[in-house]
Amino acid sequence: MTSLKLRNVHAGYDGRPVVRDVSVQVPDGSWLAIVGPNGAGKSTLLKTMAGLLPGGGELSVDAHPVNTLSRQEKARLLSYAPQDPVLPAGLTVTDYALLGRTPHLGLLARESAADLSIVEDVLARLDLTALAGRRLATLSGGERQRTVLARVLAQRAGLLLLDEPTTGLDIGHAQALLELIDRLRREDGTTVVSTLHDLTFAAQYAGHLLLLAGGEVVAAGAPDKVLTAPALARHYGAAADILTAEHGELVVAPVRPK
Repeated sequence: MTSLKLRNVHAGYDGRPVVRDVSVQVPDGSWLAIVGPNGAGKSTLLKTMAGLLPGGGELSVDAHPVNTLSRQEKARLLSYAPQDPVLPAGLTVTDYALLGRTPHLGLLARESAADLSIVEDVLARLDLTALAGRRLATLSGGERQRTVLARVLAQRAGLLLLDEPTTGLDIGHAQALLELIDRLRREDGTTVVSTLHDLTFAAQYAGHLLLLAGGEVVAAGAPDKVLTAPALARHYGAAADILTAEHGELVVAPVRPK
């Protein structure tokens, strides 16, 4: 189980600030969703959390400052799935998932029987066993997303950083993937931080939301405190009603302006 802490974190590209003064604590076993309009800095913040972008402020995983960790140490603590991962067409599903075991291998070492067993277990949990020998180029969108998740889970890190994990999926496949992530979070005690465009999904799956606008945190807290009609109008320029479904789940419903 892994926790994450940010204090006054800022980052950007080529000296141009994109996110500023972000502070948040993510307890182990929880799910934080980063939401906000296009260009708000969501992906930049997630890359900074993953240690892929240099930034200022304090950023630590399990009380270890990220900038003091070696690449291998970092990979054992956290795993990151970009929004548009590179999927080598010639690799099979198993080959790609095995890449998640790389941080645990010694120099020039090959995967052991234990590594193969971990990958087999991950593929089974993601309902990918029947596709284990399939090449990535032959997979559907939903199958590719589950395969990316397989590599991330095979890494056996306690913190998952997922950038728009439902990109390109229809509502049924997106819901199935988020259900799977949440089940694995509950079963394994994994901590999840994700960016999500779909605010209804964010409200229903994440226990805590961080709303970015213009690179700054403009709201943080429980979904019903962050996703309000005035906040959506101000930061998204959207007219929307916040509804409560039959079982108490929040639904963000766009409304045509009159």
